[in-house]
Amino acid sequence: MCLSIPSKVVSIDTENNIATVDTMGVQRTAGLDLMEEGSVQIGDYVLLHIGFIMNKIDEEDALESLRVYKEILDVMDEQDRLAAIEESANCPNVGA
Repeated sequence: MCLSIPSKVVSIDTENNIATVDTMGVQRTAGLDLMEEGSVQIGDYVLLHIGFIMNKIDEEDALESLRVYKEILDVMDEQDRLAAIEESANCPNVGA
């Protein structure tokens, strides 16, 4: 199962229509093809699906979601955390 964890836009490459996003400390690129031109700015929180930014979300909601994800990770044992990370890395087209 692939979860869309809020990611913060850290850079934008308009020439290639991609953004670099930070997802809980992991940076990856994501396509901007599903968003209106100029609608995503550095510092925005977004949700990704199959390697594309699919929408922006409110910063307060993003930070609350990240807080909950961190709580979940804190109660998981190391083996479960590693399995969850490996599973998310195998989502199709992640980091397109």
